[in-house]
Amino acid sequence: MTDTENQLLEALLELEATIQGMATANPKPSLLPLFTRIDELTRQLPPGAAPDLLHYLYKKSYQKARLWLQGREAENQAGNCRHTP
Repeated sequence: MTDTENQLLEALLELEATIQGMATANPKPSLLPLFTRIDELTRQLPPGAAPDLLHYLYKKSYQKARLWLQGREAENQAGNCRHTP
């Protein structure tokens, strides 16, 4: 995994953890900085990056992107766009 992919995985895990904690958080955290960071890291991926990963990130399918980065692509289900791993 590249450094950028590692950073993406960390950002995606942080996003999930933040979302899970929102029910009890007061005040509610802003997710915008996390989305901005994920978008920045996505733009840093090289043109030859894995097409599946790019697809998930461009479609904002962050859970699928996380699973892909964790080597758990087989757990991804086909989405409405009919993209299958």
